[in-house]
Amino acid sequence: MSPSVLSAQFELSVVDDKGNPLQDAVAALVPAQKINYSTAPTAIVDQRQNMFVPGVLAIRVNTQVRFPNSDDVRHHVYSFSPAKKFELRLYHGMTAEPVLFDKPGTVVLGCNIHDSMVAYIYVVETDHFAVADALGEISLEAPAGKYQVQIYHPQMSGDFPESTITLDDSKSMSSKVIVNNLSAAKTSETTDEFSDLF
Repeated sequence: MSPSVLSAQFELSVVDDKGNPLQDAVAALVPAQKINYSTAPTAIVDQRQNMFVPGVLAIRVNTQVRFPNSDDVRHHVYSFSPAKKFELRLYHGMTAEPVLFDKPGTVVLGCNIHDSMVAYIYVVETDHFAVADALGEISLEAPAGKYQVQIYHPQMSGDFPESTITLDDSKSMSSKVIVNNLSAAKTSETTDEFSDLF
């Protein structure tokens, strides 16, 4: 960020309808004016102990994701999500080509060999996003201006209503978000959906 651009702080606390913190919730501040992203940063989703690490990843649109396999067994990573359909056939180590995520949306990952392996990639149209910690806390920094706040979580059933905020560089802003459209954990549901496709 250029030193001449002032930035504002936005602190967010994400909880469920019982007040429990929502770890792994994702918040994104999407600017009112759409940005054409030409650079392609790289992110990583590793595979360790038959799990995707991290289980939830937020990335900016036009990001390349590498899928190293640190396990001693081979994995077959894939997604049938509309935002990104792809397959990385049986491999281990660093042999898989990176995947470019060029459309916004939710991408559910699975492994064709290990049904219990499920992860989520949230592709957003902004550089200002973060994943909540164990306390459901998210801290974002962005230039002063108007933004749409987008919230995602693996257990959300349907989209969370977007809200609009205006950040002021002279003061920080804080907000509490209650997510009340949560369903049971999606692991088994997603596994069943994937198993029907093979």
